[in-house]
Amino acid sequence: MTSLVDLAERVSAIARSVGVESALIGALAMSVHRFIRSTEDADLATAVELPELRRVVEALHADGLKATLRTPDEDDELGGVITVWIREDEDGDPIEPVEIINFVNPWRRRRNPATEGIRTSTVIADRATLRCVGLAILIALKLDAGAPKDLVDVSELLQRNRDANLDEIRAVAERYGLADRLALAMSAIPAIAG
Repeated sequence: MTSLVDLAERVSAIARSVGVESALIGALAMSVHRFIRSTEDADLATAVELPELRRVVEALHADGLKATLRTPDEDDELGGVITVWIREDEDGDPIEPVEIINFVNPWRRRRNPATEGIRTSTVIADRATLRCVGLAILIALKLDAGAPKDLVDVSELLQRNRDANLDEIRAVAERYGLADRLALAMSAIPAIAG
């Protein structure tokens, strides 16, 4: 049986084969950065135009995977999501899917940490090609999402990475206009807040 991480690596390699770079974000990326929590999917970030996403879906289908593309409209924060899966439940819904989350919406262009995170991502130690965003970018992506759960995730990541370069984390947050959200998340950790 294919593990979720194996499927994420396969999907990432297929996307790369058609010129689309991606990097692990979300709960699996948090586990790379010392915060393990359960998850039923894997998230990969990309930052491309819609025709490139469509090429990825075609390549995934050609490789025998099930994949759908949800295209964005002008109200979406994201620029589309590809859902990829191998197994389905009895209702036909994907089990343990990999989602490629696109951070370029042609109707709502804005600067966000995803592009930098993909460019600076590194290969995970026990994987051949699967890349993961760095801690500072992962924190910035969580801050950018801004849901209460995301701020809790940031606090947990900071607590589990007390040796992290806080100056780098602050600089990345500042670059993307997220310094206030970072300060809020850090305020929950008295030893770091100063």
